[in-house]
Amino acid sequence: MDSRRSAHDFDAQSPEGFDDAHREFARLRAEHPVARSQDFGGFWAMLGYEELAEVITDISRFTTTSQNAIPKFAFTGVRPPLHLDPPQHTSYRRVINHFFTPPKMRALEPAVRRCVQELIEPLITEGTADVARQYAQKLPAHVFAEFFNLSPETSLEIKTVSGTYVDAIQVLDHETVKSLSGRLYEIAQAIIDERAAGGFTAEDDLTQALLEAEYDGGRLPDAMVLGCVRQLIVTGMVAPSVFIGNMFVHLSRDPELQQHLREHPEDIPGAVEEFVRLYNPYRGMARTARHDTVVGGQQIQEGDPIALVYTAANRDPRMFEDADTFRLHRENITKHISFGRGTHSCPGAPLARMMFRITLEEALSRSSFDLTGDPGMAKWAEWGTNHVPLEFIALGA
Repeated sequence: MDSRRSAHDFDAQSPEGFDDAHREFARLRAEHPVARSQDFGGFWAMLGYEELAEVITDISRFTTTSQNAIPKFAFTGVRPPLHLDPPQHTSYRRVINHFFTPPKMRALEPAVRRCVQELIEPLITEGTADVARQYAQKLPAHVFAEFFNLSPETSLEIKTVSGTYVDAIQVLDHETVKSLSGRLYEIAQAIIDERAAGGFTAEDDLTQALLEAEYDGGRLPDAMVLGCVRQLIVTGMVAPSVFIGNMFVHLSRDPELQQHLREHPEDIPGAVEEFVRLYNPYRGMARTARHDTVVGGQQIQEGDPIALVYTAANRDPRMFEDADTFRLHRENITKHISFGRGTHSCPGAPLARMMFRITLEEALSRSSFDLTGDPGMAKWAEWGTNHVPLEFIALGA
């Protein structure tokens, strides 16, 4: 066993191009599946698939209650269910899971498709666009307005504030983080107040369902419901914004695959799964060691923060053959951990998959496209694009 606590295997804040992080993580993973960085006060990074899976599934050794992201930025209250372990988190997850069932998703799909069409068609007509800024960063707000029964204005404000909030996290601007988090709490409280005034049912509205949920013979605590709504209105905004552009980059680089999916749209769901494996946007989600332990031969001390680098683990060749290559209908694709696993797996995965699938269906059926410049990249704790300049050629034009 080797503690390696003084090691500094990588810089978490280095500038990156589209391929840089994956090359660096491949090099590191081969040497140290459990890597070490001294950035953000020092943390362990789970780069290997088995090592990461061990951490996220063993809640007896690793907790989300102390620190659930690197860098640490949750200064303003407990936000269920992410900030809680079982059994405390279960009442919230039970309510949330009900809104991501197959029937709920089928009912929502026409609205999601309308959102996609309204955003993508003008870009194709224009012919040139930054698909990250003009589409990927806007779509989640429109979809959230439908899913959460929000006005477009409220949803767009959430998107704007949460985007600036994430930017402040990346540069460790704690005062701005606290201020904007406070604004997000105010928005969440306004949503709750609107529900309390009537007009929504627990069957059709997630916030109303949380307000009516039972807990120990009563209702869920008001502060916890507020924290839960605050968590929900932000978490789904960031990942799609930095992920969707990745698919356009890959398909621009692989015109044969682009044409195949255009001619065989039935293969798009499978392609989405492989894109999610290859280009997962999460590398800063975290757990904390409950006590001294060992993972992958590395000694980890009680209280050590541990980054769950899904971005790296999903390309571990010990799990995925030819792991850096896109393979449609990969035999073990269900093994990817892009949406987590176990207790804190992403409840919104069905909605994310729908957004990604419909995006490709609508873009490919209407156009061909190609990169016109280098993609711009998000910073740790996310991985993905924030700038994707494309040329669209409308089909039949």
